[in-house]
Amino acid sequence: MPSLESEIEGIIETFTNNLKQRKFKGSRDLALNSVQLWKKIIGQMKWQNARELMDKIKEIGKDFQETSPSETVIGNMTRRMLKIVRDEYDMLQKGKQEDSDLQESLQKILTADKVDVDYSKNIPLLKPAIMEHIGEFLIELESSEIDISAQALEHIHANEIIMTIGYSKTVFAFLKTAAKDRAFQVIVAECAPFYHGHKLAADLAEAQISTTLIPDSAIFAMMARVNKVIIGTHSVMANGGLKAVCGTHTLALAAKHYSVPFVVCAPMFKLCPEYVCSLDQDGFNQFASPEEVLSNDEGMLVSRVNVYNPIFDYVPPELVTLFISNTGGNAPSYIYRLLSELYHPLDVQL
Repeated sequence: MPSLESEIEGIIETFTNNLKQRKFKGSRDLALNSVQLWKKIIGQMKWQNARELMDKIKEIGKDFQETSPSETVIGNMTRRMLKIVRDEYDMLQKGKQEDSDLQESLQKILTADKVDVDYSKNIPLLKPAIMEHIGEFLIELESSEIDISAQALEHIHANEIIMTIGYSKTVFAFLKTAAKDRAFQVIVAECAPFYHGHKLAADLAEAQISTTLIPDSAIFAMMARVNKVIIGTHSVMANGGLKAVCGTHTLALAAKHYSVPFVVCAPMFKLCPEYVCSLDQDGFNQFASPEEVLSNDEGMLVSRVNVYNPIFDYVPPELVTLFISNTGGNAPSYIYRLLSELYHPLDVQL
């Protein structure tokens, strides 16, 4: 019979292999699998106190992040686990349950979190408290899409023309919910060279929503008719900027030119406490095969040019009007406040 340590190593290795082979279907699927993995690890692993547990979480989380640097959700979930451990330890130390919805004062955020607490005290009730908190967090993750969709009628009005790009499950659910009570039109940019927009256009048409599919080159020409842009995103960075599908920056610039509201549907698990530099394409971006852009059949031309096919765009925060998360709507300038509630400052760098 395999030992407990080897069983945990096997679970971690399976997750790492799935990560390398990109077997997860989107950020939400990756977030759910990450948290379920952490729940198993924390539940089965031997640890004496919160400090020892946090050190192990950081060590494993850092390995996950190095396996797939562009998947910010992995780092986000690791930081959430560390925050859960810290919160439960603090609550049990004080010997009383605090209201989890109680807003921390700005002064406390700026001062109290600067110094790390000694987490070496052995607290018997810590493990069950952490497991219960993780269970609640899993429920929050599973219902995030529904919670965002529930806000659709507040943002989409009758006879509006909505533009979006590529394919996003969250945006599809958002538009589908609004279509139950409102009649509106959707323009979908196809998001070449991957053409994910084709799938979204087909799904919207199947849901009886009036849909027009356009090439990316027509975004600026069509924007004058649009009332609102609604998109999904891969990650929301610490300054409120976006790491989104390639072509989103073009869409955002066109929306800015015509003063069209640019709305981003992003659940809280996509909020990342890191900043991004457009020059750091290795750490920030992923690159697909240039075959999609320039076929190998063009032998003479291929040998003379370098072709890059990036998957993501960076969209600066000044181009974003509103974020709609599972907890409500917020401006890009409020992201720092949300991050202070989600992650501990000492866990930003794993």
